[in-house]
Amino acid sequence: MAGDLWIITGEFGAGKTRWCQQFLALARQAGWDAAGILSPAVFENGQKVAIEAVDVRSGERRRLATRRQTEDSALIHTREWLFETDTIRWGNTVFQQALPCDLLIVDEVGPLELLQGRGWVAAMEAIASRAYRLAVVVVRPSLLPIAEKWQPQAVITVRHTIQ
Repeated sequence: MAGDLWIITGEFGAGKTRWCQQFLALARQAGWDAAGILSPAVFENGQKVAIEAVDVRSGERRRLATRRQTEDSALIHTREWLFETDTIRWGNTVFQQALPCDLLIVDEVGPLELLQGRGWVAAMEAIASRAYRLAVVVVRPSLLPIAEKWQPQAVITVRHTIQ
């Protein structure tokens, strides 16, 4: 199987995860075997306070990240988010067990993966393997030049929240 790759991109809050959820629903209706991770935001009082990780196959949910409030550089973090190491480990296992599949969803690869070589490392390996019919990978616009090394068949820009 030499799979196609679509990169889904857009600014913060544009609806990239919602796009992936709706595409996943269509793929399931078509009988596709879908695997990977969705990363929906968690909101409190209209503010994004956390990110969850959801296993596409099982539906299992875990807290992936919370807003960073410490300067402890020993922990997995970006400028804004502090990541749960147990969830990163669990997610990498999900990606290791995802292939082969019809649809691989990776929501998302960001600075951890593309700049630091941390985070969803197994997702990066899964993307490179092409052992899927189609991979849908969420990447921020600022990181597109790095992600284009995968030679995607399409780059889809989500410009507003999908209802």
